[in-house]
Amino acid sequence: MIRSASPLPLVVFSCICFFLSDSSCLYFQRAAMLLVTVHDDNSLEISLDVSDMLDPSSVYRVKIAGEPTSEFFQFQKTNGTLPPPIIFNASYHGLRYLITLLALNVDTVPRAVKSIMVLTRPLPIYNVSIDDYKLSPETGVVFEIQYPQKNNVFTRVNISYWEGDDFRSTLYTGEESETHGTLNTGVMVLKHWLPGVCYSHITFQLLSQTSFNRTNLVQSSGVQHDPGYHRTVPYPPRNVSLHIEPVEQGTLVGMDVETLKEILPVPSQDPMMREDAIGFSGDQPDNAMTSMDYISCLKDETIPWSYNETESIVNRTAGAYEDTLSPCTPPASSPANLLTPIRMLLSWLPPRPPTAFDGFNICVQREGNATRCSTVDEHTLEFVTILRNPGKFTLSVVTFSSSGTCETRKSQSSKPFNFYISPSGELFEELSEKPEEVTVRVLNSSTASVSWKYPLVNCTGAIVSVVSLTCQKENQPLERDYCSQVNLSTSVIENLVPGAQYQVVVYLQRGPLVGPPSNPLTFVIRPTGITELALYPLSPNALILSWSRPHRGVLQKYLVEMFYFNPSTLLSQWTPYHEIAATRSQTVSVRITDLRPAWFYSFRVNMVTWGVPELRCCDTPIVSLVTAPLSPEISTVEYFNNLLYVSWTYGDEASDLTYSRMLHWELVAEGRKKVKKNVMRSVMTAVLSLPPGDTYNLTVTACCEGKSNTSTAHLVSLDPVPPKSLFTVNKTQTSVTLLWLEEGVVDYFYVSCWLLDSRQEECVKVSSHVVTVSGLQPDSSYNCSVSSISHQTRSAPAFITVSTLGVELNPNVMVISVLALLSILLIGLLVIMLLVLRRKHLQMASREYGAGTFVNFASLERDGKLPYHWNKNGIKKRKLTNPVQLDDFEVYLKEMAKDSNYKFSLQFEELKQIGIDIPHSAADLPSNRCKNRYTNILPYDFNRVRLVSASQEEGADYINSNYVPGCSSPQEYIATQGPLPETRGDFWKMILQQKSQIIVMLTQCNEKRRVKCDHYWPFTAEPVSYGDITVEIASENEQTDWSYRTFRISSADEVLDVIHFNYTSWPDHGVPSTNAAESVLQFVQMIRKQANKSPGPLTVHCSAGVGRTGTFIALDRLMQHIQDHEFIDILGLVSELRSHRMSMVQTEEQYVFIHQCVQLIWKKKQQQFCISDVIYENVSI
Repeated sequence: MIRSASPLPLVVFSCICFFLSDSSCLYFQRAAMLLVTVHDDNSLEISLDVSDMLDPSSVYRVKIAGEPTSEFFQFQKTNGTLPPPIIFNASYHGLRYLITLLALNVDTVPRAVKSIMVLTRPLPIYNVSIDDYKLSPETGVVFEIQYPQKNNVFTRVNISYWEGDDFRSTLYTGEESETHGTLNTGVMVLKHWLPGVCYSHITFQLLSQTSFNRTNLVQSSGVQHDPGYHRTVPYPPRNVSLHIEPVEQGTLVGMDVETLKEILPVPSQDPMMREDAIGFSGDQPDNAMTSMDYISCLKDETIPWSYNETESIVNRTAGAYEDTLSPCTPPASSPANLLTPIRMLLSWLPPRPPTAFDGFNICVQREGNATRCSTVDEHTLEFVTILRNPGKFTLSVVTFSSSGTCETRKSQSSKPFNFYISPSGELFEELSEKPEEVTVRVLNSSTASVSWKYPLVNCTGAIVSVVSLTCQKENQPLERDYCSQVNLSTSVIENLVPGAQYQVVVYLQRGPLVGPPSNPLTFVIRPTGITELALYPLSPNALILSWSRPHRGVLQKYLVEMFYFNPSTLLSQWTPYHEIAATRSQTVSVRITDLRPAWFYSFRVNMVTWGVPELRCCDTPIVSLVTAPLSPEISTVEYFNNLLYVSWTYGDEASDLTYSRMLHWELVAEGRKKVKKNVMRSVMTAVLSLPPGDTYNLTVTACCEGKSNTSTAHLVSLDPVPPKSLFTVNKTQTSVTLLWLEEGVVDYFYVSCWLLDSRQEECVKVSSHVVTVSGLQPDSSYNCSVSSISHQTRSAPAFITVSTLGVELNPNVMVISVLALLSILLIGLLVIMLLVLRRKHLQMASREYGAGTFVNFASLERDGKLPYHWNKNGIKKRKLTNPVQLDDFEVYLKEMAKDSNYKFSLQFEELKQIGIDIPHSAADLPSNRCKNRYTNILPYDFNRVRLVSASQEEGADYINSNYVPGCSSPQEYIATQGPLPETRGDFWKMILQQKSQIIVMLTQCNEKRRVKCDHYWPFTAEPVSYGDITVEIASENEQTDWSYRTFRISSADEVLDVIHFNYTSWPDHGVPSTNAAESVLQFVQMIRKQANKSPGPLTVHCSAGVGRTGTFIALDRLMQHIQDHEFIDILGLVSELRSHRMSMVQTEEQYVFIHQCVQLIWKKKQQQFCISDVIYENVSI
């Protein structure tokens, strides 16, 4: 181990070299001494001894290895004299070099004679810094050295220093367990120094070491840096204890009290940095010396304290938030001096050995005043002082070491004592316990309550420290309160912000002393939710969702959720769509894409805040819409036989309309005449009957609830056709009149006539469909043609051959012709008069057998009063009437019910023959078949309801409905089927055109898992368009067996209010229970009262529009009839209903139910005191 810091001398290496002759055997010649000298400038001097240079035939060479490339040098050949030395300038410092001497004769190969290893000296360290080892400043030290990096090689560092009066040296390799650091970084850590000792004249040398032929070689650098000085930190005193007691009166007289001599400004101790347990007893002994004599107490003078009006408590919460607690209010009117002085005795033990120390510093601080410190020597282990002023005090004692040339160092402070002395002399120890089980209960969106459990210690209050953790987060509005730590004296926290996250710490108080903090507790206020949620559709697949954040509130993010029907899972549920980080903007919007066209969606936005789990609010508001359909594309258009065949496509192959809100297609051909047709959504082809000769803009519109999208217009030009039915009238000798019927759209006509044997043709432009051609030759034949012109396009001509008159006719012949013509006209006139009289006679017969009387159609046939449109064979010439006196009705009913209603069955079988031959050809048209719910329930042609339509297309006026006569009008009822999805537009058109203000629905939309009727009214209060008609729900009321709604329907400037009655307890193909007959009759009576106020027909439907519908109409008419008559003819009534709509009162069970209801009606009438009274009490609407 090197203990000297002086530079090393030049190193001279020598070796003896033996030379080999050119013979094969070994023998010794004269030896040569190889000398190598390392100079301070890092050069190598290599030389030979002169006494050995005797053989002139030998040549000497030197090989120098160590650097990346080996070098060769040859000694100059001399005649027995010493060759000059070889000088090699080494590039590396601290590197080993291998020098080999090569000798050769004239006839031999060079051989190595001898090798020698030398070391160059490393470059010295030029700067050193010394600092404490932070983990253990008492025994550890950190060195940071700076030295030349380039071409400087070393393996160790020699550290030399004086440890007090002892010189020591340490070789630092970076691998020893007591050191930490690496030589490569230049940082070294020693952890074995003694605490409180002054280490002086610290120097560093770089060492390079190697071995060769079992010989160690070492080279060291010089010392060029300034020597260092460092004192380690001494250990603090042990077993520090404090004893405080009041001083009895008179004991201070004559006491010699020493004044605290050193006054050092020390910052106030932070309560958060104090140790948890602070009492008036000292530490437990740590390797304490058991035999330590106590020194007599010092005699101090009383320190004059100045009273400060304001006393503050400095505190720190857990985590990263730091603030000052609100000042504690001192006792009011505190006196300047204590009533009884306090004697304070502080004692301790020396620091643990081996600590070098020279004394102790005792510091006393009264809050609001400067810190006063006193110094005692190393033998003094007690300190006494007298306290005369009240206040909060902090007392501490530290060890210091000052001997030697190093600076004075103090130990870390022992655990300080904190206590409070009241003006009355009462002593308060600092709390060491913290609150337990701290909980927070959120009372509302701006208030929370904190509760905790007090430990088993005496405390006088608590401080609740609150700070917002979200105040400084990005994109959050600044809070008015709690952005910095706020200390409260109450457990209720107010003025909180919805959505914010807060941290609460509770401190217990004992007087003005504050105990350690509780474990921090984090809580979150639930956000209040967004406002002004709105939708802005962009396309069938996209929309903008916009909303506003509340003016008071913070959040972490927005969660956008979407509700829709998923055709893959066949479920409708809320699904998260997108998360949006919070922004400062008051209004937020997001683009929603990848939506399904013609699909129902609902959206809501939740505000999500921090916390585990995350808090969110709220599930309202919700906005909904039906997305617009895609635009159809017309694919093919073909025209032949005056019919236009149109096909179109919709979306791609994946587009499925099964679960969409698509209602129908609207095909429009607009030319001089507009033709429109609605097509059910499952069909994408249609046929239009368009007048030829016009140009049409053809479009297909996809219609859904409140939305539509129209295809690109397709231009269709139809060529004009020749005139139809060309003939001649009023022929004379020189003129002839041509008359024809125009076909399609025609602007004008070209007419030309020419002699049969002539080719000359002259065209005349004619605007009407009749023209007189004059200037013809008598008794001649002509060819005439007429062509239609439309949009500058000429049709093919229609031809006719005409002849002019040759000679004048006899006047007698003329007279006879005129008389014959007049006779024909007279006969025709008489026929017309007879037809008119017959029609009037039939109308009188109809009034004679009105709704108030049950008509037997067999008697009408017998009397010759059967209407002209009836087929007598359809009635089978049977008398279908059976009047019964109501007084005998109960007996009659029992007779009919015998043998399992046998006679009822006979009557019902007869009813099945009614109407079987009445035509219904309109319902059988191909364009109308899809409009019928059931193929066997079709409307009669003679009394079907015809829709008014601008379209000339076949079936445009068709709906499965019939007029049914009542007691006051031959069209009092409209019996119709339950609307289909494709016909609900026609249904509402019928309601508006017929001014029907009451709709009676006797079915539910779905019965026994089967669709019985379409939900043809809106689901919500939002208006919905069905074709050209808009329907809006005004009100809705639910009862036990029925419900009623009020609708407002409109089209253009026409508005109609409609009441909708829906009886929901009537089974299909069946009847209500016997106990429910009262409910049915009450329902009928309620509607009759409302119908008497409405001028339009009463629209009644179930599913097919015959079973329950016929039963309802029969009961309504029978209730009116029984009010004024003493007899009844149920068979005649049902046969009349079936003559106006097939299968009315569809089942025998329904037919029997009508008889049971009549029995109940008659019993109710008999119970009345006055026959004119209303049988059933009305139900208010």
